[in-house]
Amino acid sequence: VQLQASGGGWVQPGGSLRLSCTGTGRTAGSYAMGWHRQAPGKEREFVAAISWRDGTTYDADSVRGRFTISRDNAKNTVYLQMNSLKPEDTAVYFCTDGDIYAVVNGRGDSWGQGTQVTVSS
Repeated sequence: VQLQASGGGWVQPGGSLRLSCTGTGRTAGSYAMGWHRQAPGKEREFVAAISWRDGTTYDADSVRGRFTISRDNAKNTVYLQMNSLKPEDTAVYFCTDGDIYAVVNGRGDSWGQGTQVTVSS
C-alpha cells in the first residue's frame, strides 16, 4: 500500500486544519488507518485511528475533543480534522495503515511521507 498525505501547513493557535491520507493498492490486511506525529526532539506518538470496516475510532488523550478522524471507503481516504490547534500540536504528521492494533501502536504496515503542521502566532 502506498500512502499519500496532504493538508499540512501553518495556522495560528485556535485555528483548524484538515489532513488527508489516500491509500493505493490497499490489501486485505489493511483493516485500519491512522495518524501519528513527531515533534522536533520528541518521539513519535499516536494521534488517532479508524477502522475501515465499521468506523470505530481511537484517539489520544491529548487530542480528544479537538481532533476528529473519519474515512471515505470509496476513496480509500482518511481525514483528520484538527480544531482548536495549539502550539504543542506542531509536528510532522504521518499516516499509516494495517491491523488496528498495529496502527495504534505505531507498527503499521505502510507509512506516508509525512506532512508538516505548524501552530504558531
